Amino acid sequence: MPDINDLGPQGLSWRRVSPAYIKVRLISATVSTVIWVLITGVPVILALLSIWGDPSDLWRWLPPAIVLVWGIIDLCLIPRRVRAIGYAEQGTELWLRRGIIFRSVTVVPYGRMQYVDIKTGPLLNAFGLADLTLHTAAAATDANLPGLPRAEADRLREELTRRGEELMVGL
Repeated sequence: MPDINDLGPQGLSWRRVSPAYIKVRLISATVSTVIWVLITGVPVILALLSIWGDPSDLWRWLPPAIVLVWGIIDLCLIPRRVRAIGYAEQGTELWLRRGIIFRSVTVVPYGRMQYVDIKTGPLLNAFGLADLTLHTAAAATDANLPGLPRAEADRLREELTRRGEELMVGL
């Protein structure tokens, strides 16, 4: 299997997002899985409370079991997925990579950026992280870089803005 570094130029220095982002994703996915197991488990709960049907009916247990197995698989893959997210700064563009099986590398030219967004929420704030979003003229080419340490997100925003302004002068 080819290395993801083969998708970019030789000598590109990739940087990874914060390892703390794994915890953020694990917490988020666990909460989501529990909610979906409870939602799909309503028929089981109603049967156990003798409100609706017999709790021994297999069909009642199948949806929450499938959701639980899917959630556990997702939780097991999160650390590897987070380690696959990376970025590299080059002279005129920012390279972003992600994916384990379906890998992708996105190149955003600095001169095409319109603005750079930093977003945080309660969970990201608790771990000192932020998501960086690069907006370009074409909405389809907007790029997101999640799980950056807050100081690195601020530095990257300033650097990308500076480089973007320099390269737009020549247009």
